[in-house]
Amino acid sequence: MIRDLDSHDSDPPEYDVCIIGSGAAGGVLAAELVGSGLSVCVLESGVKKVTRRGDELKKTHSAGIHVKDYSRERVLGGATTTWAGLSAPLDPADLEPRSFVEHSGWPLERAELLPLYEEAAERYRFPRLLAFEPEGFGSLRAKGDLVPEWSLVEEKIFLAADDPQDFGKEVRHVYESDGADLWLDASAAQLCGKNGSVTHADVRTRSGRKVELKARTFVVATGGIENARLLLNSVDMCPAGLGNEHDQVGRFMMNHPKNYGGILHLAQPVESLPYYFGCLHEGFAGYGGLRFPERELAKRGLMNSYVRLEPLFPWSDSQGIEALVLIAKRSKFFVDRLRKKSRKEVVELRDYAETGDDSDLQNSRRSIFGFIPLLFTILFDAPKVTRYLWSRVVSRKKPLIRRARLRNFMEMEPRPENRVRLADESDVHGMRLPFIEHDTTELDRRSLVELHQVLATEFERSGVGRLESDLESADPWPITQDASHHIGTTRMGRDATMSVVDPDLKLHGADNVYMAGASVFPTSGCANPTFTIVALSIRLARTLRTRYTETP
Repeated sequence: MIRDLDSHDSDPPEYDVCIIGSGAAGGVLAAELVGSGLSVCVLESGVKKVTRRGDELKKTHSAGIHVKDYSRERVLGGATTTWAGLSAPLDPADLEPRSFVEHSGWPLERAELLPLYEEAAERYRFPRLLAFEPEGFGSLRAKGDLVPEWSLVEEKIFLAADDPQDFGKEVRHVYESDGADLWLDASAAQLCGKNGSVTHADVRTRSGRKVELKARTFVVATGGIENARLLLNSVDMCPAGLGNEHDQVGRFMMNHPKNYGGILHLAQPVESLPYYFGCLHEGFAGYGGLRFPERELAKRGLMNSYVRLEPLFPWSDSQGIEALVLIAKRSKFFVDRLRKKSRKEVVELRDYAETGDDSDLQNSRRSIFGFIPLLFTILFDAPKVTRYLWSRVVSRKKPLIRRARLRNFMEMEPRPENRVRLADESDVHGMRLPFIEHDTTELDRRSLVELHQVLATEFERSGVGRLESDLESADPWPITQDASHHIGTTRMGRDATMSVVDPDLKLHGADNVYMAGASVFPTSGCANPTFTIVALSIRLARTLRTRYTETP
């Protein structure tokens, strides 16, 4: 049942499993545990729609890479209400120990993840693993005007469901049944307990009401930043924070810093490169990025970063087109028509705004009246908007593309100094806000610089074109945008002195607390984390069912 905690007269009952957070990890856990015989509840700090209070609760302080406001959400579904949906499985090298990367290696094998990825695809609309192979989305490679052969680089495919998963809606049927209780306006301030076990969550509502929600087991699934913050604020069982006996909570914060850097001047103009430039096809949006193969990463001692090629059109970087695309995305008629078309043919992108990797403009909070300024933005940029619409809707003639810019995505090495601490400032509930300190290292930057250097050689050798890049001499370093991928902070491991949770994702410092989400990743790779988050959540649900019901 879906209930508002603030307007509920009596205290909630005691549950077998209390899941804190309703994003991808929390939503999947709830769906997977329904029918297990366990009583389950989900606590969501926000409500069904974004609110000013929810925005105030997600406030952070950051240094180094700035954490943008819309990378986290206090609303049913969490950050999946704003994400673009891109995903990819982790690579074998991402999970294995790397001699040149301190603190690398996962305490589980990739072979264990593969069937979980397939289950995520079957039940939660992610691509099947075959879609990431040459015979899947990779088959579009041959449809372009260029089919280059690479020597020292390779391609990695990224795909998104056309209509990205919003896990507030994706598993809503679970909450509307008798399978699990969803409590809205339920902010978990602390986890309290004694003798190695948490007995209850200290929950606050918008009116200031305090509720002790009791459960046999707690799963914290609030994201890489809030997972660490909740543990650090929970000082009942350990003065340094729950599970923080060895000062590991909040450490090893990682991201996928991104930004533009580098221009590819094509040797010959092209009309069509759907595989590299991005397209819609058979229900998914996707593209092939370029990175080093694993053998080259190991040989050179580099992190697993990649670039994607973004075509430059006569209308690129138009605020008016961004505004137009935003309005179109809210139009059911336009979106349904485009999806229907993409199931029959390849629909190539005509502007980066179409990809869903949204900008500040597209993520700004606005009411229905807030769309009026967008109309003026379109009018002020009418010449470019007109050229775009003529190409996209009227003539459907493909413009010649002469240049493409590189959009860079970095893997960060896991460093303990990159971390989430508690700030001096507190929120409305009196709980200290998070302070995030994370930045790239010399190895992170060198990994991308060397990729650019090799790409320059590869582009010229294969006849693709000439790469213009000043990344090696850039000062300050330009690849600094938050990718909204907050990874690490409660990493898994077998050694309790160097990790926060064990391989089953149970907190080392408490026998009935588990962590879910990207915060448990020991390393990040270059893949968007949600696919792996869902796979690990399926695995965690099995662990809980086995432990508490002995039902596999």
